[in-house]
Amino acid sequence: MAEIVLNVEVRERTGTGGARVTRRSGLVPGVLYGGDKQPVAVAVKENEFRKALYTGKLLGHLVTLKYGKETQPVIAKAVDMHPVTDQPVHFDLYRVSAHQQIKIEVAVHFINQEEAPGIKRGGTLNVVLHSLTVSCAADEIPEDIVVDLTGLDIGATIRVSDLKVPGKAEAAIDADTVVATIAGAMAEVVEEEPTVAEGEEAAAEATEAEAPSEGGGEE
Repeated sequence: MAEIVLNVEVRERTGTGGARVTRRSGLVPGVLYGGDKQPVAVAVKENEFRKALYTGKLLGHLVTLKYGKETQPVIAKAVDMHPVTDQPVHFDLYRVSAHQQIKIEVAVHFINQEEAPGIKRGGTLNVVLHSLTVSCAADEIPEDIVVDLTGLDIGATIRVSDLKVPGKAEAAIDADTVVATIAGAMAEVVEEEPTVAEGEEAAAEATEAEAPSEGGGEE
């Protein structure tokens, strides 16, 4: 089973008002969806929820929901944070079975940028996909997908087909989809405009060249 256990309470009140009351009680409100059952409004003690969240193994992972003596494997699909206080204010859980095939987003991380000749020469890593949708069993969700940039030069294109997806997971999008590229630095050539002094000097020289010389008439 999953490493993280969320001890939940069932909420009687729902909606914005009910969620506000729940938060004032030191709980984080959430909703349990999925399966062939109706959604259920739940809540978790804020300190326990924060502890689970900050492990980095809550969101997008299989966790165990515990209600009294009952347990249920679930996927934590979304967590909303307060924009100012950075407190968790709501979460969504989805019912699954441990070996159920699911589609889920997995983070893509890039390593060894210092070993990429293209980046060493001033190129830029342009990331198109920061996460990849994969198909896998609920209890075999990869932690992340790592892309090694070693040896890649300017002009290199990394596609989904180039990725090494861990375990038995498989990419669930087109293999030709671009994940990232290494682009060259665009050098801008700017012609310097002449200074005021240089412009006046050039104009004076042109005037002198065009003026007729004195004493050029017949005696």
